[in-house]
Amino acid sequence: MAAAAGAAAAPAPVNLRLGDLVWGKLGRYPPWPGKIVNPPKDLKKPRGKKCFFVKFFGTEDHAWIKVEQLKPYHAHKEDMIKINKGKRFQQAVDAVEEFLKKAKGKDQASHNSTEEKNRQNSSEERGKSAGEEKRKAGLSEGKPKKRVSSVSSERGSKSPLKRTYEQSPRKRGRPPKDEKDLTIPESSTVKRMMTGTVAGFKWPPSVSEPVKEGDPHFHHFLLSQTEKPAVCYQAISKKLKETGSTSIQAADSTAINGSITPTDKKLDKEFDPLAEAFPDPQPGVATNRIGFLGLGLMGSGIVSNLLKMGHTVTVWNRTAEKCDLFIQEGARLGRTPAEVVSTCDITFACVSDPKAAKDLVLGPSGVLQGIRPGKCYVDMSTVDADTVTELAQVIVSRGGRFLEAPVSGNQQLSNDGMLVILAAGDRGLYEDCSSCFQAMGKTSFFLGEVGNAAKMMLIVNMVQGSFMATIAEGLTLAQVTGQSQQTLLDILNQGQLASIFLDQKCQNILQGNFKPDFYLKYIQKDLRLAIALGDSVNHPTPMAAAANEVYKRAKALDQSDNDMSAVYRAYIH
Repeated sequence: MAAAAGAAAAPAPVNLRLGDLVWGKLGRYPPWPGKIVNPPKDLKKPRGKKCFFVKFFGTEDHAWIKVEQLKPYHAHKEDMIKINKGKRFQQAVDAVEEFLKKAKGKDQASHNSTEEKNRQNSSEERGKSAGEEKRKAGLSEGKPKKRVSSVSSERGSKSPLKRTYEQSPRKRGRPPKDEKDLTIPESSTVKRMMTGTVAGFKWPPSVSEPVKEGDPHFHHFLLSQTEKPAVCYQAISKKLKETGSTSIQAADSTAINGSITPTDKKLDKEFDPLAEAFPDPQPGVATNRIGFLGLGLMGSGIVSNLLKMGHTVTVWNRTAEKCDLFIQEGARLGRTPAEVVSTCDITFACVSDPKAAKDLVLGPSGVLQGIRPGKCYVDMSTVDADTVTELAQVIVSRGGRFLEAPVSGNQQLSNDGMLVILAAGDRGLYEDCSSCFQAMGKTSFFLGEVGNAAKMMLIVNMVQGSFMATIAEGLTLAQVTGQSQQTLLDILNQGQLASIFLDQKCQNILQGNFKPDFYLKYIQKDLRLAIALGDSVNHPTPMAAAANEVYKRAKALDQSDNDMSAVYRAYIH
C-alpha cells in the first residue's frame, strides 16, 4: 500500500520539446528562466540521462540541463518568483515577458496575414463562380438547348473550374511557415553583441533578425573584428589617468628587455574552426591571438602593455563597460570566457580569489566550455595551491595546456610593465608566453610543477602584508608618543629599510590618501591563505596571524576597497 501511495504521489513526467520556455536548475544556482534551443553543431550532447540544451534569459549563459532539472515556465512562474528576489533574476523574468510579448505580436501578425489571404482567395472564388454563371446564362439564351449525357454534363460542369486552376494557379490559404525563433532576446545585464558565436561555438546567423542599430556593444564587436589603423595610445593613457585606472604609456620600461616580437606559436588550423571569424590582423604574419579575462587593477595594466607591444588581444570582463576603452584602442570583444578561449590561442586570466577563479573556469559559459586540444590557459590570479591544481587538472583533461603565473606587484607596477611573474606548470607554454611576459613584467621565474607558484606568491604577499601592518603600527605609535611621523619616515628612508614600497605607503598615510593600488581586502585574503598554507604543513605563522587580525579589523571599518595602507585606520579607532 505504501508503495502504491508513493507511486501515486510521484509527479507526472513533463513533456518538453524544442522552443519551450522552462525553469532550469544548474548546479548550486537557483532555478533560472530559459528556452530550449538547438545546440551548436560542435557541442556534443552528454551521455547518460536525457537532457536539453538551454539558453538562459538575462545572461549569456547556456548549458545542457537534465530533464529532471527542468520545469515548464508558465506552470511554475509564481512559485519561482516567490523564492527568488534578486535584481538580476527580475531582469531575466522581464526579458522572458518581453520575449513573449514579441512572439505574440509575430503570431498575431501572421494570423492577420493568413485571414487576409483567405478573404482574398474567397473573393476570387466568388468572382470566378459569378462569371461562370453569367457565361453559361449567355450561352443558354443565344443557342438552343441540347440534350447531353450525364457524363458529358458532369465533365462540362467541372472543366471550367479545372481550367481555372490550370491557367491561374494560386497559393492555398495555409498560413506561412515562419522559421522558429530560437534566439534569446537581448540580455538585461550583458547586451547581445552579434547573432553569431555563443560561448565559442559558431551559431548560424538568422537572416530574419536584422542587427539592432541601438546596441553599442554590437558595433564595438564589429569594430573589434576589422583592421584598424595605428593605435593612438595617447588617448587611452589620458582616459585611464582621468579615471584613476591604468596607464599605457609607462610600458616603455619594457624597453629594458629589448624589442618585443609578439609570440608566433600558432595552433593547427584543424583545431581552430573559428579562425575565419577571427582572422589574423596581418595576413601572412604569424601572431598569436591572445585572450584576457579580468580587467581589474592588475589586468587593465597588463592588457594595455600587451596592446602596445603589438599583441592581438580579445578581452572579457564581468562588468562589460570596462572593456570599452580597450576595444576603442584595438582590442577585440569577447562575450563570454568560453568564447574568448575558443577564438584565441593563449588566454590569460586575472581575477580576485579562489572562488572567482573556479567560477570563471567551471561556471556556465566558462573557460572549460571553450577548451579544445591545444588551447592554452594561463591563470595569473593569486590563489591557493589546491585551487590551481584543480583547475590545471580539468583543463588538461580536455586536451588543453595549463600554466599558473601569479604576479607580484601593484597597479603602478602593472601600468609600468614591471611586474614580477611567478610561473609553474607546462614549461613549453611558459616559453610560448615569453613575449607576453616581456610586455607585462620586468622578470619571470619558472618554479616547476603546478602549485609551486601559488605557494611562493602567498609567501611573498604574506611578508608584504605583515610589513605593511608593522609600518602602520610604527606610525601610530610615533603619533601617540608625541613623535613626528614625517621625521620617522625620513629616518627610515635613510636606513636599511629604505624602499619605494616604504616611502609610498607612508606617504599615503601621512596624506590620508588611500586610493587603491593594492586592495586591502585582497592582501587580507592572501594572508588568510598563507596561514592556511602554514597549517597544511604544521608550520607556525604567528606574525602573519597577528597582521591578519589587524586587516580584519580594518575591513570591519569599511576599508576593504581602499589601499592596503588603510590598515593604518585599524590602529586609530
